[in-house]
Amino acid sequence: MAKYRGYIGTYTKGESEGIYSFVLDAEAGRISDVKTAAKLDNPTYLTISQDNQFLYSVAKEGESGGVAAYRLDSSGSLEKINSQVADGSPPCHVSVDTSVRNVFSANYHKGTVESYLTNEDGSLNPAVSVIEHSGSGPDSRQEKPHTHYAGLTPDEKYLVAVDLGTDQVITYEVNDGILKEKSILSVKPGCGPRHLVFHPNGRYAYVMTEFSSEVLLLQYHEDGSLVQKQAISTIPEGFTENNQGSAIHSSSDGRFIYAGNRGHDSIAVFSVNPDNGELAFVEHTSTEGNWPRDFVLDPTEKFVIGSNQNSSNIVLYSRDENTGKLSLLQSDVMVPDPVCVKFLHV
Repeated sequence: MAKYRGYIGTYTKGESEGIYSFVLDAEAGRISDVKTAAKLDNPTYLTISQDNQFLYSVAKEGESGGVAAYRLDSSGSLEKINSQVADGSPPCHVSVDTSVRNVFSANYHKGTVESYLTNEDGSLNPAVSVIEHSGSGPDSRQEKPHTHYAGLTPDEKYLVAVDLGTDQVITYEVNDGILKEKSILSVKPGCGPRHLVFHPNGRYAYVMTEFSSEVLLLQYHEDGSLVQKQAISTIPEGFTENNQGSAIHSSSDGRFIYAGNRGHDSIAVFSVNPDNGELAFVEHTSTEGNWPRDFVLDPTEKFVIGSNQNSSNIVLYSRDENTGKLSLLQSDVMVPDPVCVKFLHV
């Protein structure tokens, strides 16, 4: 199959209508067929179930926020199943386990992590666990907890939450949706940890920091604890303008880590030492736009698709699987206020 369908979550404060779908033609190296897949407010982050039956999205409904469930069909359209919302701001991150039994969200404004149990039809039950973090940090934006990510460990034994406001990475046991704190890693005060990705071998995790623009290498232990082993900058030495780290992703062979820079407007590429997981800088690639919020490797991993929130464009690169380097193919795909990009699984 040479064509792959993807979905884009957006901010709807401008022209955006909600979630968009697109098609990547891997033979031609082009993105096309961008269209509205579902209309809803601020579906900033999405996740797709491993069986491609369901898509779960951040959702805003009036003065309430939460998660919405959609059924996927072969045409790429989304049929809403239901949503679960509560008073206050919507979350900023959502994830789902491989069995499509547990859905998790992280709420930046509330400083919480939430878990939902699903039904067989993919619908969401009300949140079964809502954990509110406590603490603060030295930066002016760290006046309280700001949970930015919540995702499972590769063995799915634990949920890992990343809190930008408290400079903490917190591990939870998950038992039928109930979250119980297991371990806390405190990282450098003021670095503002934002997103996390695990190495495919399951032994390492990499955290992107928003304020210090670094990737932190963490060693993962079977008891759920994490220990920091390395910190490496994602921006050039001497770059003094505003930069805020954004997304972080790994190639499935574990050889390369990619990290987004908003301000420097680049994707930083790192090679991974197979012996100890440590990173070495490879290159910076321009995102050909403003404020790259997220990016994704396509199912073949021969391409990377980036999303520039403030310039409302999607960017397509070819990826050299041997060097990890990216080469620009297309930067004129217009999508209003794009945030998150996800592909159907293959």
